[in-house]
Amino acid sequence: MDNFRGKIVVADDDPDIRNILRDRLENQGFEVVLVADGRDAVLKIAKEDPVLVLLDLQMSGMSGIEVLKKADHDEIPVIIITAFGTIEKAVEAMREGAFDFITKPFSPDHLDLVVKKALDFNRIRRENLLFQKETALLSRDIIGNSPPLMEVVRIARGVSETSSTVLLLGESGTGKEVFARAIHKWSRRASRPFVVVNCVALNDELVESELFGHEKGAFTGAHQTRRGKLEYAHEGTVFLDEIGDFKPGLQAKLLRFLQEREFERVGGSRNIRVDIRIIAATNRNLEVEVREGRFRKDLFFRLNVVTIRLPPLRQRKEDIPALARYFLEEACRKLNKPLIAVSSAAMDRMMAYDWPGNLREMENLIERVAVLSDGKEITAGDVPFLSFQDSDQEAMELPYHDAVRFFQRRILRNALDLTRGNQAKASEALGLQRTYLSRLIKKLNLKIQ
Repeated sequence: MDNFRGKIVVADDDPDIRNILRDRLENQGFEVVLVADGRDAVLKIAKEDPVLVLLDLQMSGMSGIEVLKKADHDEIPVIIITAFGTIEKAVEAMREGAFDFITKPFSPDHLDLVVKKALDFNRIRRENLLFQKETALLSRDIIGNSPPLMEVVRIARGVSETSSTVLLLGESGTGKEVFARAIHKWSRRASRPFVVVNCVALNDELVESELFGHEKGAFTGAHQTRRGKLEYAHEGTVFLDEIGDFKPGLQAKLLRFLQEREFERVGGSRNIRVDIRIIAATNRNLEVEVREGRFRKDLFFRLNVVTIRLPPLRQRKEDIPALARYFLEEACRKLNKPLIAVSSAAMDRMMAYDWPGNLREMENLIERVAVLSDGKEITAGDVPFLSFQDSDQEAMELPYHDAVRFFQRRILRNALDLTRGNQAKASEALGLQRTYLSRLIKKLNLKIQ
């Protein structure tokens, strides 16, 4: 059903009231579940996963107040139906978590208004929960003004004005999620949720549940019905990070969604329609993945509506000074340190480096230097690991295990030089346990000066 807006449970022991409400709400696109007593209401609220409950205060078996106390309705707005003489009871019900009340007899227009207000409030509440997690990340800007970057920004701004699916391609660490957030922020969907699904961080079953949601009992551990991120992102944007890692079964389900804009929860049978914009990203070559049978051709064509290739940092070196300052300000703020300057010699070393890990590598390096710095300025000596590439050829001629040992020694030596032999600080900078660093030092026969 194209205009399906979710289920509403109507609990009232008056059949006339039930039928009036059913007719009115079904005409607006809701599926209505009718119950005549309180105990049945508690069961249906748990089973049907409604978007709203209309609950009579005076029912046989269990009153509306008792239903509110027993039912799990934390994420479901409840509208109380009450007679004029029991408004005091309705206020008590609101103390128990009801959203609002309507009095019998009610006008259709007033009913529509209260239902709309409840659904709008619940949507905003859900979005606010997502926004609390996303606001800090959404505020991160695209830094730089190099020609390769400006061309990508031009394309991204243009596509942001549409609802077209976007495929972001680029090496790891080039800022694909930052661009996805920017496209959302520039679009008409900016006031709606931006939801990230990391396709690598979860196993197949969990990614599917995360994306589409699941019904109670759909799999071991599914103790209650759960909406997926596609539902929470209604009218907003979903960012599918590392789409190239989707397994074939999940690719088929995503393809169906992109074609029909509807899906079923895991373990469910009802079609759910949402209005969302999809932005996908990968560092894989999807054309090669398609040729070798690991990625569906039809899904690739569906995703490849507008493709944006993000340049690696080595192709936009003019942006390195601005990025270094930005990451340094962020690091100092996070560490509650005074702002540290970057010497021209240190900047020259950063400009000469090819940054194989791109922006992520630079951010991590800057934060590490900020953690370890005791001075007011970052010097060339604070970033010695950026000179690795000058003698990489020396290691390329070694057997594999010897080459690994070569670089292990180099990494540890530079961290220890930077920290003047302080193993506690060196382990913190490298993200290693202090005891593990000690074992490595012994194993590699490093001398501490």
